[in-house]
Amino acid sequence: MALRKSQLHASLWQSCDQLRGGMDASQYKDYVLTLLFMKYVSDKYAGADDEFSEIRVPPGGGFADMVALKGSKEIGDGINVVIRKLADANDFLLKGVIDQADFNDESRLGRGREMTDRLTKLVGIFERLDFRANRAQGDDLMGDAYEYLMRHFATQSGKSKGQFYTPAEVSRIMAQVVGIGPDTGLDLAVYDPTCGSGSLLIKAADEAPDGLTIYGQEMDVATWTMACMNMILHGNVDAEIKRDNTLAAPRFTDGPGRLKRFDFAVANPPFSTKAWSNGLDPDHDAFRRFEYGIPPAKNGDYAFLLHLVASLKSTGKGAVILPHGVLFRGNREARIRRSLVKRGLIRGVIGLPANLFYGTGIPACIVVIDKEDAATRKGIFIVDASGGFRKDGAKNRLRERDIHRIVDVFNAQRDTPGYARMVALDEIASEANDYNLNIPRYIDSGEPEDLHDLGAHLHGGIPARDIDALDRYWKVFPGLRRALFEPDGRPGYVEARTAPDEVGEVVLGHDEFVAYRERVRGAFDDWRREHESRLFGLAVGESPKALIRSLSEDLLGRFADLPLIDRYDVYQCLMDYWDEVMQDDVYLVVTDGWSEAARPRVLVGKRQAGESPDLTVRRTKYKMDLLPPGLVAGRNFSEEQREVELLLAEQERIGRELEAFVEEHTGEDGLLDGATTDAGNVTQAAVRARLRKIRGGGDPDECDALEVCLDLMKAEAKAKRAAKEARALLDAEILARYATLTRSEIADMVMRGKWMASLEDAVDRQVDRLTTGLVERVTVLEGRYAEALPELAQRAEELEARVRSHLRDMGIAG
Repeated sequence: MALRKSQLHASLWQSCDQLRGGMDASQYKDYVLTLLFMKYVSDKYAGADDEFSEIRVPPGGGFADMVALKGSKEIGDGINVVIRKLADANDFLLKGVIDQADFNDESRLGRGREMTDRLTKLVGIFERLDFRANRAQGDDLMGDAYEYLMRHFATQSGKSKGQFYTPAEVSRIMAQVVGIGPDTGLDLAVYDPTCGSGSLLIKAADEAPDGLTIYGQEMDVATWTMACMNMILHGNVDAEIKRDNTLAAPRFTDGPGRLKRFDFAVANPPFSTKAWSNGLDPDHDAFRRFEYGIPPAKNGDYAFLLHLVASLKSTGKGAVILPHGVLFRGNREARIRRSLVKRGLIRGVIGLPANLFYGTGIPACIVVIDKEDAATRKGIFIVDASGGFRKDGAKNRLRERDIHRIVDVFNAQRDTPGYARMVALDEIASEANDYNLNIPRYIDSGEPEDLHDLGAHLHGGIPARDIDALDRYWKVFPGLRRALFEPDGRPGYVEARTAPDEVGEVVLGHDEFVAYRERVRGAFDDWRREHESRLFGLAVGESPKALIRSLSEDLLGRFADLPLIDRYDVYQCLMDYWDEVMQDDVYLVVTDGWSEAARPRVLVGKRQAGESPDLTVRRTKYKMDLLPPGLVAGRNFSEEQREVELLLAEQERIGRELEAFVEEHTGEDGLLDGATTDAGNVTQAAVRARLRKIRGGGDPDECDALEVCLDLMKAEAKAKRAAKEARALLDAEILARYATLTRSEIADMVMRGKWMASLEDAVDRQVDRLTTGLVERVTVLEGRYAEALPELAQRAEELEARVRSHLRDMGIAG
C-alpha cells in the first residue's frame, strides 16, 4: 500500500525526537535529511539499470546496508562508510553533498550504548517507510515531505538559524508574479543568488510543467548540501547549485567582469546584513553592479537587489524579498531607489504580513523587477496584502486564498480599493512623496470607523447611512431591506420593523435569501457534475497536482460572478479539505487503485503509533484510510446501525436516570450513604454489600432505595452488553463487506458520500457566515438606537420617583 503524506510526516518528526537533546534543530536536521535521502534514493534506484539510472546505488552503499548495522557497536562509523560509498559512486552529483553529517560524532550522538541505541532506533524509523509503491508520484510526496521538514526545522532553529528556508507560499507568489507558468520552456533559466535550501527555486520550477533550467548559489556549506539534496528529491538532478559568497565571488559568470544573465531571478537574501561588503570593494566592483549607487556600509539589502538586477537579461524579470525599510529609508538607499524608479525597473511592490519568515518577525515585501518594459513604464503597482494570513503556532502563514488573490490582482494589475492600485510615477516622484514607496502612502487598508449618530440617540431612529453601508446585501436582497426597515418620518433615518432577536428568523426565512442560497448550491452542483466523471474515473498513475489545479481553478471561476460570497473563500474551502483529507485519498487511489486503497489496514505494533483505529473486530484494530466504516454502514447496514443507535440511546437514558437517583440519595443523611466506597462512589458491589448487611432489620426506606439503585445498575449493565454485542456484530459485518465492495461502489461512496458531502457542507457554512454578518450588524444597529435619550431620561425619572416613594413608605425620606 502506498505511503500516505500524513504517515510520512509523522514518521519524519518521530525521527527528530530521537535526536533532540543532544543538539538543536539546526544540527539534527542534517542527520534526518541525510537518512531520508538515503532511504528514498535506495528505494527508487537500487537495482536500476546503471546505464540509464540518474543515480547508482553500489553494493554496500544502500539503505539496506544501514539496516544490517542495527544494534552494532560500530553503527556510527558503519553508516558513514555506507554513505561514503554512495557518494563515491556518484562523484559528480553526491560527493561532498550527502557525506557532511558525521554519524560517529560522540559529542552529538552519545557514547557507546547510547549512540548504538539512538542510531538503531533512527534507522528503524526510516526502515518502516517504503517509497517503492510511490514511484509514480514519489517526487511529489518527497517534495512535500522535504518542505514539511524544512518548515519545522526553521521554526525550531531560532532567530539566527532559520533563514535557510523561504516559506513555500511566498515562493509560489514570487514565481508567478515574475511570469513563470505553464508556457515557460526548458530553454529559459531561473537563478537564485542566495538560494538557501533551494525552496524558492523548486517552487519556481514547479510552476513550469515543461521544465525550467535552475541555477543557484549558497554560501553556507550545510545549507548548500540541503539544496543539492532537495533538487534531487524533487527530480531536478540537472540543477546547478554552486557554493560561495555571491556578492564577493559570484560563481555564474560569462568571462572576466561579466555576470551570467538569466530570464528569471528570485531571492530571499539575509535581511539588513552588516557584513555584505566582506571580500568586496564596492567602489571598484569588477561586475559593475553598483552603477545606481553603493549601499550603506552596514546594510546590504540594496546590495543583493542590485546584484539581482545585474543578473537579469534585458528582458529579464525578478522578485526579491526585502524588509520594508528599503521602500522608505533615506540617504544612500533613497538615491538608489530613486534611480531604480526613474529607470522603470520596479514593476511592483507587494507588502506581506508580519511574522511570515523564519529568523525574523518583521514584515517584509516583495520587490518585483521587470527590465523588459522598463523604458515605457508609467507607474508601479502596489499591493497591501498584510492582512491576509492565518496563525500557525508562533508564525503566520499565507492561505491558499491569499496566494491566489495576490497573484490574480498583481498579474491583472487590477485596482482594488483598500488592497491594490497602480500608482503613477508622477505621484511617486511628487514633492510630497519624493520617491518614497512606503505602502501606506498609497493604499489605505484600514477598516472604516463605526461612528455613532448623535441625532439618532437624541430623537430615535436608525441612521440611513448605516443601512446604506450594507448596500452589497441590499443589491441582492432589496425586498429584505424593506422587510427589516421602514421610513422613520425624519429624512435620513429609518425605523426597525422587527425586534433585534427576530432579525435572524426574518433573514433566513425571506424568499430572496432562500433563492440566494439555492443559487450558491446550484453553482456548487454545476461544478460537482462537471468533475464527477473525472473523479469517478481516477486511475493509477494520474497526477494529483494536475487534478487539484483543475478542480480548484474551475471552482474559483464558477463563483466569480456570484454576489456577496467571496470566491476566494470558497476556493479556500476546497484547498483546506484537499490538504487535510482529499490529497491523501487521491494519492492512495492513483498509486494503488480504488480497491486496494479501500482495503482495511491492520494496526500492528509501532505502525499503530499516533493512529486511532476506525474499527475493532475481535481485538484486531483496523484503519480505513480511504473509505470510513460509517459510509459503508450507512449504505449497507442502515437498519442494523439504527438498532445500535437505539440501544446506545437506551443505555444513555438508563445511565442518566441512575445518575440522577444516586445524586438525589447521596450526601448528608442520604439513603445511599452506606453504599459508597472509600472514594465516595456508589458501586454495584457496595450496594450489594449494604443490602446484605441491613436486610431484615434495616430502614425500609434505605432498603427500597438500595433495591431501586441495584435494579438501575443491572439495567444499565444489561443495556451496555446489548449495545456492545450489537456494535460488535455490526462491526464484523462492516469489515466483511469491505472484501466484497466493487470498484464502482467504493468510488461512489468516497466521491459522493465523503468528498462532495464534506465540500458542500463547507460551502454552506460560507453562506451561513454571510448571514451571521448581516444579522449581527442589523442587530447591533437596532440595539444601539432602540431607545432615544428623551425616553431614557423619562424612564430614569420614573425609576427615581418609585425609589423615593419606597423610601417614604419606609420612613427614611420625607
